Amino acid sequence: MRQVNVGAVNFNEMHDNRQWGGKAMTMRSRLIVMGMLAATAFGANAAAAQTLTVALRPVADEKAVFATVESISVVPARSRIGGTVVQLGVREGDPVTSGQAIATIGDDKLALQMKSLDAQIDALQAQASQAQIDFTRIEGLVERGTLPRVRLDEARTALNVADNGLRAKTAERAVVQQQFNEGQVLAPAGGRVLKKLVAVGSVVLAGDPVAMIAQQNFKLRLRVPERHARSLKTGDRIRVDGAEFGDQSPKSGVIDLVYPQIEDGRVIADATVENLGEYFVGDRLRVWISGGERKAFVVPSNYVTTRFGIDYVQIRKGERTISAPVQRGRPLASPELPDGLEILSGIRPGDLLVQP
Repeated sequence: MRQVNVGAVNFNEMHDNRQWGGKAMTMRSRLIVMGMLAATAFGANAAAAQTLTVALRPVADEKAVFATVESISVVPARSRIGGTVVQLGVREGDPVTSGQAIATIGDDKLALQMKSLDAQIDALQAQASQAQIDFTRIEGLVERGTLPRVRLDEARTALNVADNGLRAKTAERAVVQQQFNEGQVLAPAGGRVLKKLVAVGSVVLAGDPVAMIAQQNFKLRLRVPERHARSLKTGDRIRVDGAEFGDQSPKSGVIDLVYPQIEDGRVIADATVENLGEYFVGDRLRVWISGGERKAFVVPSNYVTTRFGIDYVQIRKGERTISAPVQRGRPLASPELPDGLEILSGIRPGDLLVQP
């Protein structure tokens, strides 16, 4: 009985081994088929992948220069009368509007003149009132025949003299009042206060500047090396990085004036940039200008992949596709390649790039 059991056990073990070997062969066959399918799919994907032949193309040769933020116009706010500054209501950097009162200049002599004129006007008003009363009384007496008509003419003349004297003093008082009003220093244009030139208690004369007002419309003043002078002209486009403005959207502008004088080996030019924003006058920005054309490798950005900080492109070599490290440049958008990216090194003309 024991031998039969042993034989039965051995027979079962052999049956299990055969069954396990069949399963192993089945799994191996499945893996081989899956590998063949994957290879077929990879080959189909590789055949369907988009390719690009590398070639040099002309691009704008941009040069980086520094530009200074300048106000289009800086105008002084001047005093219209002489006197002492009794009030100064602005500080450097404060925004002002055209016609806003920014300071007040007082003159004690004007107050004394006003008091004197007020007293003279009161006296003339009394004289004019008395002349009117005399004229009315004499006119009645002349109509009744009590007085001759010559007395009426004399009364009419005295009334006219009194009225004219009152109007003259009133006009003189209006002149002094206007001088009082001109004691307010008004902003000649809207903008920001660039600099205060006086303090409270300062004595100024008529026409002295009190503050400098910089208009809000800014421009960029470029200083370009003279070797680029001949390629610089009015109407050229410039580019300013978005990083200069605290965002990622680049801004563009137009050169509207090129000065015909070279200073310290530099050509001065002015450019306007839309939505330049609030900047300090005198702030320096990096600007790119056109310096002609050059040849460069430009490929779509989706042909470049980055792994561990290194950029790669896929280059087809016969039947193989290899990953080649490249050095990327700056984006170069164009109508043909809206997402164009400059490649500085790592590829050659004629290379066949495969889109990852």
